[in-house]
Amino acid sequence: MHPLPLKLTPGSDLRLSLEELARTKQLSGFVLGVVGNLSRAAFQCPGQPEPTVLEGDLEVITLNGTLSPEGVHLHLSLSDGACQVWGGHLEPGTLVQKGVDLLVGVLDQAQQVADNSKATPAAQTPRLEIAVLPGCPWCARALRLLRTLDLPHTVDTVNDDAAFSRWQARSGMRTFPQVFIDGELLGGYDDLASLHASGKLEQLR
Repeated sequence: MHPLPLKLTPGSDLRLSLEELARTKQLSGFVLGVVGNLSRAAFQCPGQPEPTVLEGDLEVITLNGTLSPEGVHLHLSLSDGACQVWGGHLEPGTLVQKGVDLLVGVLDQAQQVADNSKATPAAQTPRLEIAVLPGCPWCARALRLLRTLDLPHTVDTVNDDAAFSRWQARSGMRTFPQVFIDGELLGGYDDLASLHASGKLEQLR
């Protein structure tokens, strides 16, 4: 194992940033430590149908869990302005306020996994592709549906105007999420949910 320090800038999505890191670098590991603050936190409490969302001056207390190219499993605890502690399963839409510093422990065998994956990239390319906006509740629902069904997918987080324009030109849509199957536009969250209701979404494994 070797340590990897990370610094997330204001506006970054905490969960999506770690997912993108693990996916693009083909690394596996776990969070060793974290300090920083959030302007928005989204986390799933046990037994609740929807994530809890807090906004304001929020201080990160702990972030525990694992990350890999297949996804992340992270638990967040934080304090609000009244020093009340909250926590649960980290969801997309958790946004950095001034900054977050992380230390990730990267497993050494992850490099071997990355080398092996280069031999057969086509076989491992997910059929589902989704573009999301940080803090977008419909994007969070779409990602949660894909994770619940354990469907392989790639995620592109739209963090600037250039990325927004690129996706708009590709899809003709100005709303997010934008979902593609085998490179063809499916649509947004409602279209994804309809595909799931028909039983056809699970066939994309």
